[in-house]
Amino acid sequence: MTTPLSLDIGQAHSRLHELTVIDVRTPGEYASGHLPGALNIPLDQLRRALSAIEQAASRGDILVVCASGARSENACRTLADHGIRAASLTGGTGAWAAGGHDLHRPEGPMRAVWGMERQVRLAAGALVLTGLGLGLVHPAFQLISAGIAGGLVFSAATNTCGMAAVLGKLPYNRPRGADLDTTLAALSGR
Repeated sequence: MTTPLSLDIGQAHSRLHELTVIDVRTPGEYASGHLPGALNIPLDQLRRALSAIEQAASRGDILVVCASGARSENACRTLADHGIRAASLTGGTGAWAAGGHDLHRPEGPMRAVWGMERQVRLAAGALVLTGLGLGLVHPAFQLISAGIAGGLVFSAATNTCGMAAVLGKLPYNRPRGADLDTTLAALSGR
């Protein structure tokens, strides 16, 4: 087993030309802005890409990025469990942009997609308000709000997010099969 590493934005910026950068956010998040040269392999597709990532890691260092660093740390642990050494970008693309570094966007028409964290906040807030509103009809509906609160506490304690996993399955958060195949071919060619 390999120990996961992390790079801060200064370290990543100075080494960007020599790193293979894998962005594990959803395709919509990736399209809203990513590190130059980053390849999009959503976290839920990581296992499908293991052999291509392993080949790329044999040729050079891997940097895994997401919005804030949590998903990329999870991805690095998964890669480490398969003997692949990779580093996570501390603070993710948010820290990268806050540090004054450019984010690249795909050419052509781009649909606006909210980041996963924002999608989770909207869904959780809407469910809590729904539970409270329905609780006026019957108190048992307040269990919806309690369930969401418990899920948020569990999410914080385990640094995982079941709601993000569910929202990641929505069509606008899913890669098209051809897109992932193209990304894997590009990764193999590096």
